[in-house]
Amino acid sequence: MKLLYFAWLRARIGHAEEVVDLPPQVRDVAGLLDWLQARGGRYAEALQDLSIVRVAVNQDYVSNEHPVRDGDEVALFPPVTGG
Repeated sequence: MKLLYFAWLRARIGHAEEVVDLPPQVRDVAGLLDWLQARGGRYAEALQDLSIVRVAVNQDYVSNEHPVRDGDEVALFPPVTGG
């Protein structure tokens, strides 16, 4: 799975993207976010308030219940504001 981090998430995590093996217990976006937080350190800090994190899977904006699979491209970003 390819993870992409945008805006302040990129700065807090320390890199723009990474490729990870999807753990077998992770089945949806919520599980992915929980797993990332559990990695600790910068991940736990950057993802401590999930209400301000948005997710797209394969370029589609999705909810936390959306399934994730090996080979997906998952983008994490803050809410888009402005005009």
